[in-house]
Amino acid sequence: MIQDLFLVAAGLVLLFLGGEGLVRGSVAIAERLGLSKLLIGLVIVGFGTSTPELLVSVDAALNGVPEIALGNVVGSNTANVLLIVGVAAVLLPIAGWERTAVREALVATLVALVLVGLVHGAAITRFEGLAMLVVLAAYLGSSYWLETRRPDDQTFVHEAEAFEDIPLPRPWLAPLLALGGIVALVFGADLLVEGSVNIARSLGVPDAVIGLSLVAVGTSLPELATAIIAAIRRHSDVVLGNVIGSNIFNVLAILGTTVVIRPIVVSDRFRTIDTPVMLGASLLLLVLLFSASRISRLWGAVMLVAYAAYMAFLFTNGMAG
Repeated sequence: MIQDLFLVAAGLVLLFLGGEGLVRGSVAIAERLGLSKLLIGLVIVGFGTSTPELLVSVDAALNGVPEIALGNVVGSNTANVLLIVGVAAVLLPIAGWERTAVREALVATLVALVLVGLVHGAAITRFEGLAMLVVLAAYLGSSYWLETRRPDDQTFVHEAEAFEDIPLPRPWLAPLLALGGIVALVFGADLLVEGSVNIARSLGVPDAVIGLSLVAVGTSLPELATAIIAAIRRHSDVVLGNVIGSNIFNVLAILGTTVVIRPIVVSDRFRTIDTPVMLGASLLLLVLLFSASRISRLWGAVMLVAYAAYMAFLFTNGMAG
């Protein structure tokens, strides 16, 4: 057990450092190539911050534990709203978001609704995975087009700027960071999956529960770090943009890619418990962004309490699933 905990801890550290290195290095390379901050924020940061989820899900699927792969995506999306937005709001109330945040939250909710529908089949198939990747491409193209037509909307630009706070004085540092980040992510994903599976088996905990909790929170660490820093700097649009964008990418890119590589058989617990909770979290955020002028510390506390209750349920009643 101690060895498995060490594997999980080492995997989480490598995923965090690898994700940060990959995104910062990639952003610096993209800037030197002359890409716009809008494109960098939309594509580079969007894909980069979701890379831990991608590698962990693919690794889990290839190693015969598909429930960890699916649980990672569903659990990460729930954690992104209830845990990460909750922590950011408790640190500093979130206010002043741009109009694009409501639009993106609506897209994230629709994507969550689609996933609820997908898990009601016996399995999520390669064809459905390809369809998700096509929808992702359409989403990226339409988002880029909309923001170029509305220069006052700067959500994705601000996401790119959030990763420019540490300058890279040497040109060779950027590719080194990106390459080192990829290596760290690959090894970190393997260690996290191996340690998590061993812990689940030794404690008699279903793979899905480990995927929804330990693995999901671990792969969301880059988003959590970004949210805390952004909240302290009063960049609420970065907090929301990072969380909402990650939720869209997690389903369309991460789950889509994973099931194209290997289809995932769906267990009943995802139909009755976990995807409805994920959808409820997405709806809560959408309603708050649409109807309120800010997400207060009280709402942040409510989110954290809700997430703690969900985690408690997973390790008690939910273990029967």
